[in-house]
Amino acid sequence: MDRSTLALVVALLLAVCSLSPTSRAETVHCDLQPVDPEVTYFTSQVSEGCVAHVPNATLEVHILFLEFSREVSELELTVQMSRPNGTRPRGVLLVLGVDKSVILHLQTPGIPLHLAFNSSLVTLRESPEVNGTHLPVFTESQVLNWAYTKGAITSVAKLNDPRNILLRLDQAPRSPTSCIPEPHMDMGRMLEWQPLAGASVRGCHLEGVTGQKEAHIVRVLPGSEARPWTVTVKVELRCTSGDPDAVLILQGPPYVSWLIDANHNMQIWTTGEYSFKIFPEKNIRGFVLPDTPQGLLGEARRLNASVVASFVELPLASAVSLRASSCGGGLQTSPTLVQTTPPKESCNQELLMSLIQPKCSDDIMTLVLKKDLISTLRCTITSLTFLDPSCRAEDRDDQWVLRSAYSTCGMELTENVVSNEVVVNLLSSSSPQRKKVQCINMESFSFQLGLYLTPQFLQASTTIELGQQGFVQVSVSPSIPELMLQLDSCQLDLGLEAETVELIQSQAAKGSCVSLLSPSPHGDVRFSFLLRGYMVPTPKAGTLSCTVALRSRTWSLEVHRTLSMRLNIVSPGMPGKTLVLPAVLGITFGAFLIGALLTATLWFIYSHTRPPSKREPVVAVAAPASSESSSTNHSIGSTQSTPCSTSSMA
Repeated sequence: MDRSTLALVVALLLAVCSLSPTSRAETVHCDLQPVDPEVTYFTSQVSEGCVAHVPNATLEVHILFLEFSREVSELELTVQMSRPNGTRPRGVLLVLGVDKSVILHLQTPGIPLHLAFNSSLVTLRESPEVNGTHLPVFTESQVLNWAYTKGAITSVAKLNDPRNILLRLDQAPRSPTSCIPEPHMDMGRMLEWQPLAGASVRGCHLEGVTGQKEAHIVRVLPGSEARPWTVTVKVELRCTSGDPDAVLILQGPPYVSWLIDANHNMQIWTTGEYSFKIFPEKNIRGFVLPDTPQGLLGEARRLNASVVASFVELPLASAVSLRASSCGGGLQTSPTLVQTTPPKESCNQELLMSLIQPKCSDDIMTLVLKKDLISTLRCTITSLTFLDPSCRAEDRDDQWVLRSAYSTCGMELTENVVSNEVVVNLLSSSSPQRKKVQCINMESFSFQLGLYLTPQFLQASTTIELGQQGFVQVSVSPSIPELMLQLDSCQLDLGLEAETVELIQSQAAKGSCVSLLSPSPHGDVRFSFLLRGYMVPTPKAGTLSCTVALRSRTWSLEVHRTLSMRLNIVSPGMPGKTLVLPAVLGITFGAFLIGALLTATLWFIYSHTRPPSKREPVVAVAAPASSESSSTNHSIGSTQSTPCSTSSMA
């Protein structure tokens, strides 16, 4: 081929390339600005977390650290068991650590769940049947340390401003056996969550393109681990004039596939493979698309879109929802850019009423509403009373306080519950808001604290020996299924000259010598402890004190009671100390065993050390041997009697 022919071929190639609408490397003029379409999503990416596989765990522990930007937030938390026929541990403990007030909507369909939370910050709305444990104000490290005492930690996740959380109780078999939180963690299918704020959505006009075609671009960023992943994309376009002329561009890592659910017909342009919700089994191969925002804008222009109606970048998500209020080539710019006066929001009365939670102690019902929370909800309270309007709340500097004894202010007293009604008058409402409140009537209950010396809990004792194991039981009567008894703390005060022995703290055993035991069939709480065997000075008495809580299973209510009993402490070998049957049997068996071994040893020594002349005539040695054996047996008999006499003396 001569040079003139080669030049002609090159010229033809350049001409052909120039016929394409735009080059993918060409700079696209598009000024992205915030627009109206709303994009929400669920993701498994967390700022910090871990997942562990603990196959032999008796208690599966999940921890959620939740940080909120608002003073009061609402949270939907759903716990699922996606493998109902799988092997489950005997218990599930979910620990919530929050930094601000939260109204919690908890759904646990058919799952026996134990929830640990700070009841002063977390309000359970429409409380399900879950067992609750109150957590004091803990740091993250304190929460982890407390949880470690309860069982094997299966997952830890730290979330910022969550709106919705889905927790699946499935062990991850390929995960490590210990849970050590790491930054920017992918929780996989175990946890997915929806941020409170939706994704930042932008749009623009593409210069040089005419027509009414619009593009919606969703770019999913890679996760921390490359593994097959399906993203469900739901698109709702509110078009009044039939199907819009639109293209949906979905770009993500090569291991991501797409399941599309759209309410209008539109052109689909994706990476990887995609399918439609109505035909999920039919996979369609996608295309190779640019992995930069500029490249995707160029792709929209190449597809003859005149408007990018929405452009959004998301972390690796499991579900994406896109809603556009209008369609047909127009760009709906977000009004927040030109708005100068914020809209006046009305009082969130529903959240305000959910904050009204009574506290009950010493036959007094108390309700406290913090003014900063009321202000956050944009509410103005003009009056706060009980059913009797003369019982009004006290307006203090930073809070409203409404309190009354059980015998006044229209309290309704039943056998176990004290009820009343709180009436709230708001500046923004012409009619008052009402809420029924309840307290537990403690006068109808009797609490018992008992010390036992055997795990059968048959006979109570007021005396314990140094070095002896004690078994403690706390019970309440009558037993009511709607109320559960929990042990918050216990300690043994040994007087001024000895340190107080902490036994239970924050419902957890304190030290290796203390063990929480299974409750009795009647729900009595139990634990055991081993009293140290050597103390200087030796204590002679002590006071065992336990703080218990009686909590409702159906409404957010709890009362506390401190019980105590006086104990006599004796040292080993003290006169007047009695031995229990197992100790007597042990001593007797030990004495018998020592006697038998001593007899055998003496016989062995005698038979191997006597003179050879005495070994030949068997009859001649019979009498001396018998005499020696008799003497030996006599001494052994006196040795065996020593523990028995000791036992009788004791």
